[in-house]
Amino acid sequence: MASGFFALLDDIATLMDDVVVMSKISTKKTAGILGDDLAVNAEKATGFMSSRELPVLWAITKGSALNKLIILPIAFLLSAFAPWAITLALTFGAIYLAFEGAEKIYEFFVPHAPKADSHSDLNVELTKEEALLSEKKKIKSAIFTDFILSVEIVIIALGTVLEKPILSQILVVTIVCIIATIGVYGIVALIVRMDDFGYRLVKFGKREKSVSKFIGNFLIRALPIVIKSLSVIGTIALILVAGGIFNHNVDFIHHLVAGMSIPTMLIEFVIGLIVGFIALVVFKAIKFLIAKVKGQ
Repeated sequence: MASGFFALLDDIATLMDDVVVMSKISTKKTAGILGDDLAVNAEKATGFMSSRELPVLWAITKGSALNKLIILPIAFLLSAFAPWAITLALTFGAIYLAFEGAEKIYEFFVPHAPKADSHSDLNVELTKEEALLSEKKKIKSAIFTDFILSVEIVIIALGTVLEKPILSQILVVTIVCIIATIGVYGIVALIVRMDDFGYRLVKFGKREKSVSKFIGNFLIRALPIVIKSLSVIGTIALILVAGGIFNHNVDFIHHLVAGMSIPTMLIEFVIGLIVGFIALVVFKAIKFLIAKVKGQ
C-alpha cells in the first residue's frame, strides 16, 4: 500500500518535471505572439484618462481570460479526436501572423490614409456618454484582437506537445495561457502607468535638478518610445514565429532550406516575410476586386 502511494507520488513528480520542461519550450515558441500581444495591448490601453487606464486594462484582462476559457476546450477536443486539425490551424495561423507582420511593414513604408474616426481630434471634448461609448468600443476591439492572438498562442503551445499524452497537453497549454494572461497584462499595467509614476516623481522633486525630477521626466518621455519599440519587436517576432512554423510543419519548405549554411533565424525570417507579402498581395487583390464589383 505504502509502496504504491510512493510510486504514485514519483509518477506525479516525473509528470510535473516533464510539464515544466515542456512549458519552457512552449513559452519560448509563443514568445513572438506574447511580444505582439504585449505591444498591441499596451497601445490599446493608453490614450484614456489616468483614472480609467487600469479599469480599462482590467476589463481587457477579464476578456482575455474568457477568450482562453472558450478556446482551450475546443483545442483539446481537436487534439484528442482530430490532431491533423491542429497542424492545419497552425499553418493557417502562421499565414495570418506572417500577413500581419508584412502589413505592418507595408504600412510603415507606404503612406496610407488614416482611418476615419469621429473622435480622433484631440481638441474635441466628449460628453460622459460619448467617452464611455468610445471606451467600450476600444475594449471590444482589444478583446477581439486578443482572441485572435490567444488562438495562435494555444495552437502554437499545443503544437509543441501534440505527441504527448492529453494530460500533459492540458497542463502545459493551461500554464502557458496563465503566463500569457497574467504576464502580458501585468507588464502592460506597469507600462501604461509609467508616465503617471513619472509625473508623481516630478512633483515630488523640490529642486529643479533633483534626481526624482530627472527620473520622472525620463519615464514620461520613455513611454511612447517603449510602446513603439514593442511594436517593432513584436512585428519582427511575428514574422520569425510564422517562418519557424512553416519551416517545421511544411515538408516542402523544410527540405528546401535544409542544409543551407545560413543561420536558421535568418532563414525563418525570410520565409515568414515572403509568405507574409504573398498573403498581403492576395488580400489587397481580393479587396480591390470586391471594391470593383461593388462599384459596378
